[in-house]
Amino acid sequence: MDARDAYLKVKEEMKKHIAGKEETIELLFTTVVANGHALLEGVPGVAKTTMSKALADCIQADFKRIQGSPDLVPSDIIGEAYLDSQNETQFKKGPIFTNILLVDELNRSPPKTMAAFLETLEERMVTVGGVNMPLMKPFTALATQNPLRIEGTEQLPKVLADRFVMKIDVDYPSMEEEVSMLRIKEAEEKVLTNKIIATNDVLDFQAQAKGVKLPDDVARFIAQIVAESRKDLHVVMGASPRADIAFMQCSKARALINGRNEVTKDDIRFLAKPVLSHRMTVRSTGGIGVHGIIDGIIASVA
Repeated sequence: MDARDAYLKVKEEMKKHIAGKEETIELLFTTVVANGHALLEGVPGVAKTTMSKALADCIQADFKRIQGSPDLVPSDIIGEAYLDSQNETQFKKGPIFTNILLVDELNRSPPKTMAAFLETLEERMVTVGGVNMPLMKPFTALATQNPLRIEGTEQLPKVLADRFVMKIDVDYPSMEEEVSMLRIKEAEEKVLTNKIIATNDVLDFQAQAKGVKLPDDVARFIAQIVAESRKDLHVVMGASPRADIAFMQCSKARALINGRNEVTKDDIRFLAKPVLSHRMTVRSTGGIGVHGIIDGIIASVA
C-alpha cells in the first residue's frame, strides 16, 4: 500500500468515529508521516481525544494517554527508578514509552513538568541517572490544549511550543456535522475500527517523505515567509529557524500522502497557519490576530 492509499483509507476509517474534520485528519496524518508532534487546540468536547485514539487504532500503534493537571510531576511521564527486593535499581517506564502519546490539557501542567517534555520531544529519548533510553519508533506526541480563556490554563513556553511541528485548531462542528456526530455516537458500540497499516508502514512512509523533492523556489518561499514573520509591525517575536524545518518536513509528508513526489507552494500556504501560529507572539493592540497576520505575510510574499 502506498502512502496516498493508506491516508485515504485511514481517513475513511477515522470518519466512522468523527463527523467532518477532514482538514484536521489530514494535518494529523501529515504530522505522523513527518515524524513530528502536534498541538491540538480547542474548547473541551470537540473530539480532540477521539481523533487521536482513532488515528492510533488505524495504524496499530501503541497508545497511551496522560492527563495534564496542576499536580502532574515528571515521573508521571517518564517513569521512575526504584529498588527491588534484591536491593537493585530498576526502572519503571512511564507512558512516554509508546508510539502515540496523547497529553490531554498540556497547558494545565506545571512548568517543571512541561520541561520534562523538552528532551523527549526533541531527542526522542529519556535520561534517568545518566542513562539514555531511546523511545519507541515511530513516536509522535499529540498534546491538546484549551484556549487561554478557559480557567486554569497557562501559556506554553515558546521553547516547548517550538518543539511541535504544528498547532492544529479544532473548531466547533457545523450543524450538519453535529447531527452526523449524534448518529455516529448512537451506533458507536457497533462500529469496529479496522487496522489499516502497521507501525512499520509508518516508518517506511517517513523514509519515503525524506526523498520528496523540495524545489529551490519553494525552499526560498519558505525562508521568505519565516523571515517576514519577524518583521511585521504587530509581531513581538517571529518564528525561529525551526519553523523552516517544520515547513520542510510537513510539506514533504503532505506531498507524499497526496500522491506527489515534489512539494509545491500550495503545500506551504496550506501549512502556514499550523506551522507558524504557535511560534509567533503578536501585540494585542494589533486587533488582527495571529492568523490575520499570517494571511498578510503569505499575500505579501506571493
